[in-house]
Amino acid sequence: MSTVLEVQNLSKNFSGLKAVENVSFTLQEGDMTALIGPNGAGKTTCFNMLSGALDASAGTIHFKDTDITKWPAHRRATAGIGRTFQIAQTFRSMTVLENIETALMAADRPLTRASGLLDELSIADKAQQAVTALAYGDVKRVELAMALAAKPQLLLLDEPTAGMASAERRHIMQTISELVAAHAITVLFTEHDMDAVFGFASRVLAMSQGRLIADGDPDDVRSDTEVQRVYFGDVEAGDA
Repeated sequence: MSTVLEVQNLSKNFSGLKAVENVSFTLQEGDMTALIGPNGAGKTTCFNMLSGALDASAGTIHFKDTDITKWPAHRRATAGIGRTFQIAQTFRSMTVLENIETALMAADRPLTRASGLLDELSIADKAQQAVTALAYGDVKRVELAMALAAKPQLLLLDEPTAGMASAERRHIMQTISELVAAHAITVLFTEHDMDAVFGFASRVLAMSQGRLIADGDPDDVRSDTEVQRVYFGDVEAGDA
């Protein structure tokens, strides 16, 4: 498998505060990797640097052998990096279909692809409904369909199950897993639902206090004593 993302010594400082410090990892084609950590761990800051929402203070980000460290978010998107957000970003006054068609037009993809995306995300029956009329789980599906419109090779998912009931969470993670396998998409996702993490991730990266403290198979990371101490122990999980 080829390397899709290579991160070397990535760091971010805010007025002297080291939010992320010397984080390094690689993602291979088809990986479905979870990035976890307790409150203040730095995972959200790291995630935002990868997507281009934040500039790195130091380190490098390579996407398919190209240094994209200084690239803005829109250039990363056109190069093949898709993203969703913890709070879904959609055009709420538009219908489901209009949202997807807008994303397809922005990515210069044929509008005929909309029907396939509707089917893949199980929202074809809601195509003509306004996004404001949808349950939040379906809004997240619309956002995911929009992210997939450009046929990304790397998909960054920020809390893909946020706001969903337990059954919905498992269903959306199963859908994402199937899409990864079908289209050879590499996924990095942040998530607080440990059932989603350890049920669907092929690999887990764990952060604490801005540093990467574990990287490996989900079972190995779950049993890691440092991970147990900072994540499953006395430290309460939350947004970084």
